[in-house]
Amino acid sequence: MSPPASDLLDSLPIQLSQQVKEHVNQALLEIIRPNSASQFAQNAPVLAKFREAIAQGDSKDDIEFMRQFRRLVPITSYEPYQPFVAKFFAEPCREIDVKDIFAPGLPCFLAITSGTSGKEPKLFPRYRPLPQYSHHRTPTIPSSEGTIFAPSSLRLSKYSKTLKIYCEAGQSSQNLVVCPVRTGYMRVQMNWNAEDDMDRLDLWIPGQTAPYAVDIIEGHRPHFLMHALFALGDSKVTTMSFAFANSFVSVLHYIEDEWFLLVDCIEKGIIPDIETTDDLRGALKKHFTANPTRAAELREIGPPGETEGWAVRVWPALTKFIGKTGGIVAVIVPKITHVLGPSVTMQSSAYGSSECRIALPYLNDNPAVDFKVTMADGLIEFVDVLSDEPSERILSAWELVKGWHYQPILTTRSGLWRYRLGDVIAVKGFAPDDGMPVINYMHRREESGSSHETCTESELTNAIISTAKQWIGQITNFTVVRDEREMPYAFGFLVELEGDIGNDAIMAPQKMSELMASSFEYRHALLKGVIRKPTIRLVGKGTFEEFRRWRCDKGGISLAQVKVPVVLSDKTSNEWFLSKVIGEL
Repeated sequence: MSPPASDLLDSLPIQLSQQVKEHVNQALLEIIRPNSASQFAQNAPVLAKFREAIAQGDSKDDIEFMRQFRRLVPITSYEPYQPFVAKFFAEPCREIDVKDIFAPGLPCFLAITSGTSGKEPKLFPRYRPLPQYSHHRTPTIPSSEGTIFAPSSLRLSKYSKTLKIYCEAGQSSQNLVVCPVRTGYMRVQMNWNAEDDMDRLDLWIPGQTAPYAVDIIEGHRPHFLMHALFALGDSKVTTMSFAFANSFVSVLHYIEDEWFLLVDCIEKGIIPDIETTDDLRGALKKHFTANPTRAAELREIGPPGETEGWAVRVWPALTKFIGKTGGIVAVIVPKITHVLGPSVTMQSSAYGSSECRIALPYLNDNPAVDFKVTMADGLIEFVDVLSDEPSERILSAWELVKGWHYQPILTTRSGLWRYRLGDVIAVKGFAPDDGMPVINYMHRREESGSSHETCTESELTNAIISTAKQWIGQITNFTVVRDEREMPYAFGFLVELEGDIGNDAIMAPQKMSELMASSFEYRHALLKGVIRKPTIRLVGKGTFEEFRRWRCDKGGISLAQVKVPVVLSDKTSNEWFLSKVIGEL
């Protein structure tokens, strides 16, 4: 379905600009007033100048308080927070040592990042949202309107843990789970403690295609395969929701591989013998009954294959698909839209990170890629990525310019102060109702001296998508490594194809180089002999799926964190992919 004509403003009129200022200032005060009494704010060296200015002035003056924040709080990285986070891992961890450490009270969980880049995961205490900002992070719909197919993992990975916080004498201790942010907030919203997971095996939330027990299945393949079994048995699905849209493609691959098994199980009411499900089989069987009529319908439709609109044949009531489609996932969008068919609307899930939710889908334009900045989880400020100012002047929402690229700076309700997020966004315009910026995610910002500094991630993604469409064929996954088989080095694209390779695929590296030459940095490096034209190597079908399984099962991360970066810098992952190469263009 084509998106509606844009209603966005190119710039803010005076009245709307003032409205944005008032909204931003209110959010700022709601955050820094309570958090300024935290252990971090009172003791972190990075905030010393801010503390000194507040102590010398009128701390009750809101305007002065905000002025000193904007003047004296610098951009921060993760390092200043590490010593405070480490207190949660002390033995014993005492309540007095971690209470009010970043924000009032105790956090409800510690969010752990995926470490996709190969670096050590970061940990961020997350606090319970204020009532007025509490919102569900997994879409739900009344059961009378149909069901929602929304695979979510509640299983804690092997590197997740439950920390015990010892309270004062006479009070019981508290447990704090270390887990991905999506898992953490799901547990908080439902008031589900990890210790009681096995006591909830009979639970089935109305409106969901699968019971609770499916969400605590361990492992990438068994988790998605069991979700697929329950979803295929349900003809009333109206909505699909995935953290990342390419997870839906994983589900399709598992359905295609095990089609006959799944349909037979639906016909006979059998739970298949799948790894890691032994301790859950009894509970799953209680929720699964034979449905020969549904099985006959599925046999007539057949597996996904190349059928356009296959999803709406299987689920006739399906109208909405939710999942992130930006960044590297953009390469798989043509396949997803083909499988869904033109009647299904695609919408992204929220744009955010382990640190903070930044923006929500802007439904008035293209909800698959457009996001409206929200101040619900934190104050979002910006730095111009092309700024030559040595101080990197921090901009507020009303100071942004349409078409310019910025890096988000986060001051969160969970206690981060002007924290630099490594993303780059582009401003598409401003919402006419409240003036908030509507943005598109572009790419991760490159570290200084990185091997891909001559092209951004979005430029690399656009180059492979455009080249594949005309020269290579339908690609389902890709990543980029530094190809040093010859010097100078090249951007080495590792590509997985679905279907036949294009007749003129041999031309793809040259055509891709011509596309990438639109980047001045790449063109200059190519002419100077610093880099050579890109290489394109093919990996076998299912390689990226196997990698995600490997990362999930062996790498100690949860399903919610399994993703492949555009540029693969992790040496172990790099070697793994190179061992799967089957050919080169």
